[in-house]
Amino acid sequence: MTEEQRIRMEEGQIDLIELFHVMLRKLWLIVICGVIGLVAFGGYTKLFVTPQYSASSMIYIFGSTSSLSDLANSALGTQLTSDFQTLAQSRAVLEKVIEELDLDMSYGELSGSISVTNPASTRFLKLTVTNEDPELAKDISNTMAEVTSDRVAEVMNTDRPTLMEKAVTPAAPSSPNLMKNALMGGLIGAAIAIGLIFLQFMMNDTIQSEADVKRYLGVNVLAMLPEEKRRKVAK
Repeated sequence: MTEEQRIRMEEGQIDLIELFHVMLRKLWLIVICGVIGLVAFGGYTKLFVTPQYSASSMIYIFGSTSSLSDLANSALGTQLTSDFQTLAQSRAVLEKVIEELDLDMSYGELSGSISVTNPASTRFLKLTVTNEDPELAKDISNTMAEVTSDRVAEVMNTDRPTLMEKAVTPAAPSSPNLMKNALMGGLIGAAIAIGLIFLQFMMNDTIQSEADVKRYLGVNVLAMLPEEKRRKVAK
């Protein structure tokens, strides 16, 4: 073997066209692995993941008796919104909610299930509660809105915020997303199959065709012995 031939063998250059053909031949395996992943992830999500329901109430940071000058004060509105967000998630508010609803959960557990947001930089606060019990999620959200409004009026010595929208019992779970998880499982399964096929392709250094002989050894094939005849010769 010449130096040029040895270098060709050691370089192990990737033939993209050949790799593409290998992937096409193994397409059935990729599809099967994808289907297995899809069914596995979808089945696990359906059978073992507890559905979670989200309910939201909304309060307006200004009370019904706020003056027009207060409503026009953009800076004041922005500042109060930030203050209200912090106050709504305070220990005093959440422990009061736990007490009023006689909840069997700690402050930390309740805190981890709520989200207080300011939609699109408005002067509204959206109080979202997520729980495996849809009715309880609604009750917590509404009670939290009431307690927050009372606490704001007390601490900030201002008008009680207006409850703009009460939470309703959610009809469908907010999570998990069965379709999303199933598709993710299918993609992971297909990706694993593609990775294994690629690894096998890279590790296979045997010469399997006339093109391989010419590519790696730099010589032309003069003749080929069919498989049937090779077996007879071997006998």
